[in-house]
Amino acid sequence: MPNMTMLTQAPDINIDLTPTDEPISSVQEHPGVIPLIAVHELNLFPHMIMPMQLFHPGNQLLFNESLSAHKRVALSLIKGKQNAEDVKGLENLHAIAMEALVVKMVRGDNESIRLLVQGVGRIRLQEIVQVTPYLRARVQHLQDIIETDLEIQALMSNIKTTFGRLMELAPQIPRELAYLINSLNEPGPLADLVAGTINLTPEERQTILEELRVKERLRQVNGLLLRESQVLELGNKIQSQVKEGLDKSQRDFYLRQQMKAIQNELGEGEGASQEVQQLKQKLAQKALPAEVRQEAERELNRLAQIHTASSDYHVVLEYLNWILALPWLEETEDIIDLEKARRVLELRHYGLEKVKRRILEYLAVLKLNPSIKGPILCLVGPPGVGKTSLGRSIAEAIGRKFVRLSLGGVRDEAEIRGHRRTYVGALPGRIIQSLRRAGSKNPVFILDEIDKLGDSIHGAPASAMLEVLDPEQNNAFSDHYLELPFDLSRIMFITTANMLDTIPTPLRDRMEVLDIPGYTREEKMRIAKRYLVPKQRKNHGMKAGQFKIADSALRLVINSYTREAGLRNLERELANLCRYAARKIAEGEETSITIEPAAVYTILGPETYVPEAALRKAQPGVATGLAWTPVGGEILFIEATCMPGHGHLNLTGKLGEVMKESAQAALSYLKANAKRLGIEEGFFSSHDMHVHVPAGAIPKDGPSAGVTILTALASLMLNRAVRVDVAMTGEITLRGLVLPVGGIKEKVLAAQQAGIKTVLLPKRNERDLMEVPKHIRNDMKIVFIEHVEDIMEHALLANAKTPERHRSPAKAKAI
Repeated sequence: MPNMTMLTQAPDINIDLTPTDEPISSVQEHPGVIPLIAVHELNLFPHMIMPMQLFHPGNQLLFNESLSAHKRVALSLIKGKQNAEDVKGLENLHAIAMEALVVKMVRGDNESIRLLVQGVGRIRLQEIVQVTPYLRARVQHLQDIIETDLEIQALMSNIKTTFGRLMELAPQIPRELAYLINSLNEPGPLADLVAGTINLTPEERQTILEELRVKERLRQVNGLLLRESQVLELGNKIQSQVKEGLDKSQRDFYLRQQMKAIQNELGEGEGASQEVQQLKQKLAQKALPAEVRQEAERELNRLAQIHTASSDYHVVLEYLNWILALPWLEETEDIIDLEKARRVLELRHYGLEKVKRRILEYLAVLKLNPSIKGPILCLVGPPGVGKTSLGRSIAEAIGRKFVRLSLGGVRDEAEIRGHRRTYVGALPGRIIQSLRRAGSKNPVFILDEIDKLGDSIHGAPASAMLEVLDPEQNNAFSDHYLELPFDLSRIMFITTANMLDTIPTPLRDRMEVLDIPGYTREEKMRIAKRYLVPKQRKNHGMKAGQFKIADSALRLVINSYTREAGLRNLERELANLCRYAARKIAEGEETSITIEPAAVYTILGPETYVPEAALRKAQPGVATGLAWTPVGGEILFIEATCMPGHGHLNLTGKLGEVMKESAQAALSYLKANAKRLGIEEGFFSSHDMHVHVPAGAIPKDGPSAGVTILTALASLMLNRAVRVDVAMTGEITLRGLVLPVGGIKEKVLAAQQAGIKTVLLPKRNERDLMEVPKHIRNDMKIVFIEHVEDIMEHALLANAKTPERHRSPAKAKAI
């Protein structure tokens, strides 16, 4: 706009407290509307005098109509970097401005006006009353808010002391100014005068101008004055160091020239010199932390002094190459798109809702707080459920590099922490090696099979992992080879394991454990149709129209040819079917093939698995239990028989100590309650009992088979068969109570896959049933038991007289 003006400050700031011809107090009598000048820099405070120059065609009118008559003008700082000509209203200006008296005016060339102005006081711009040919504004005068206390006196004393030190560091400041500041006893003028003297940005000056509370203004000026003093001290120190460095550089130059001449005379160092120069260039271009750069330069100087034939030369050279190859500061930029991440996880992985939810929660937090430390997740579940592939999907979803390190069978601590450089062939540990391959300090890092770390005479790798997987320590991980801190806190670590028992407690405590259970039959059906069949069809070179598998055939493969918590065996069997179809198509016998159940028998042979419930008949002494294994749940048959003897109990089947104790507890309960349960008198004194658990080559342990052992023995003693469609789990006590156990979801899934229709569970495990898919809960009868006699009611066939119960069976609940 033509009415706007620009302010140009003179290089030297003139400060004067001498009143002008028009006293400052006259500001109380002037009218409320005065000319307004928008400026980019405002270094004028009350009582200060400074020159300024106006450039604009409208300045002539401003001079003729206003300044010559009233000698008052408002100076306001422009917001942002826009031109003064573009300022149209108060929204482009700071509301708190400075009223100035025009002490002297001189017309210059090109219609410019040179002014000498004196600050009067702070004002607030209320409204613009005139836009053309120049701005006029209605203003309100502001008064300082003054408090009188010891803190103000202390701040004033501190400002004067600091300013005196500043004068020593900046000799160009007039000495008279120090005397003037020391003589001021009013806090407001002191703060304004110091603020106008030191080097501040326009925003900092505006902040001082807007502060009406004198105490707070003193605090701000004190802080800015301290900063200016520290800057000047640092500048003087740098100048001194530069001078010393120049002297040292000249001396070093002559020494290097002499060393170079000596090496040339000896015929040494030409190739080494080129190698050192190349390393220097790489080091200059490489972004490194200060500590790492200092160590690299020290080793580089050492390398320049070592003969190339020395063994130390190659040790130092390899060390420097490792430093230059590692991503000390390089990291990929995260692309946090939660919807994309959700789509990737859904596309690559079926189910696993809990794990997906936790991953999306981390990504959401990472989006809000990019500086958050990477989580340490531990995915625990049977083989083949997709633990490792989850990490690759996460890396793809957020645009990070992916690194996988298998820890299975690692027994040497140096595999994690590296070897000392004193050893021949020393290398960093696998963590650092993997980061070098990744080229980024924030990849998604999969530590596979962490439960299979071993111990040996070479140390405990699991103990070395404590620092790697501790968010409070891994920001300065120390590898024995590097002996320099490397920041691992930006890495998203994901560990996988089949079981937690073999992971040391301190290491397990550092990780957030997420259980990944096995898949149900229905889940396997959906995964096979959506992922596995298309994948195998593509791998075997067939199109969608050339190969299909009927749902009945696919269900037959799942139920009768595989039994696993994961999907690996299922994928192998599907590959067998695809190879059969590919051969038929390649030989020209068929153009497209649809696999039916009959073809499954032809290709895969007889059924591998038959439902266990169909293999046995209801007979006394045999009960079906449920067990948890690292690869999912299993059903467990427990057999009991008796022979003439003297009450001894024989246990076979490679049972652990806990399982043997459960058998002893079951027998003791039956002996103590024999009469009430209806067991034949004298049975225990005339018979020996034998309890056997088939699959005798497989070790078995745990208390959860207690109810099954007791049921098998009770069935034998009462001559009542156990229902073949009932399976059970739970720990027992000598009082007959049924205690909760773990692995409920895996056990229920195993029962469903085995054709079991009724499952007996401890009452206190009712909450764990929420993890079981709803369609399985609806397809089976789940009975919750609190006492062992509830088991006899639901598990034993009523082919004999039911003994009188000592309590109500109402505690049992079926859903």
